[in-house]
Amino acid sequence: MKRIAIEIKWALIFTIMGLVWMVLEKICGLHSVYIDYHLYLTNLFAIPAIWVMVLALKDKKNKFYHGQITYKQGLISGVIVSLFIAVLSPVAQWITSYVITPEYFPNVIKRSVELGYYQTTALAEAQFNFQNYSKQGAIGAFIMGVVTTAVAMIFIKSKNTI
Repeated sequence: MKRIAIEIKWALIFTIMGLVWMVLEKICGLHSVYIDYHLYLTNLFAIPAIWVMVLALKDKKNKFYHGQITYKQGLISGVIVSLFIAVLSPVAQWITSYVITPEYFPNVIKRSVELGYYQTTALAEAQFNFQNYSKQGAIGAFIMGVVTTAVAMIFIKSKNTI
């Protein structure tokens, strides 16, 4: 457990940051009044997401590996962080969907039909629902975490390692 304590810590930090982001989106009206902009502005979450992953990898390098980390060690650590984030993702999605912003799905379903993205409400409901978002969120979190790690470790790895 001690070997992965840093990864667990950063997965929890990431999840909390994601929930705070959802609260900010709701406050800004991206889940209601300005829902048309949500599709674009929600992608800005990539900035703090990448930042937190880099901090996690640097923390592992400094505290666990005492400042010397190989690309492979960092990649393994990042995969573990990403896995924990993916596991926590459905819980975060539940909190988002049922506590923070329960009006999001009805709003996005209605608006996507109005704009013609979906021809019927049933088609929009098949896309915009808790189950679908939970699956997409978990898979997306894992894939993006691994990709971010793979790139970040090019810069974070110790220069005198392989």
